[in-house]
Amino acid sequence: MNTATSQSPMAMNHKPGFFARAENWLDERGKGAWIAAMVAGFILFWPIGLALLAYMIWSKRMFNSSCNAMSRSRARHMGKSSGNSAFDAYKTETLRRLEEEQDKFEAFLKRLRDAKDKAEFDQFMDDRAKKTTNTDDDDTGPATA
Repeated sequence: MNTATSQSPMAMNHKPGFFARAENWLDERGKGAWIAAMVAGFILFWPIGLALLAYMIWSKRMFNSSCNAMSRSRARHMGKSSGNSAFDAYKTETLRRLEEEQDKFEAFLKRLRDAKDKAEFDQFMDDRAKKTTNTDDDDTGPATA
């Protein structure tokens, strides 16, 4: 049975409301669009800006990564079939490989940051040990009156 014909006419003609369309439009454009809308809201009428700020914090839009809109867009397109099974298989394999490479690169960057942090900490500890040794040498020297 076709799902399109089994739905009620109300469900088929249902369009999202103004706020849902505005939210989707802003989501597609990213965090910058949300911030611009909030600033415009503060300029026009401060409670609107405050409401947008509260909504952004409540919905965690303020703290999500900037790639959130792109990942949703990518997820939408990944599920679509081109109609060519060979191409779809190639696309799936390529996306899997790219995600694997991205994970490896992110792990490499983490190891690099960890190594840099360790080197900085070791340098700090060496400097501290030298300062402690220098102050101990100054204390044990001959006393002058």
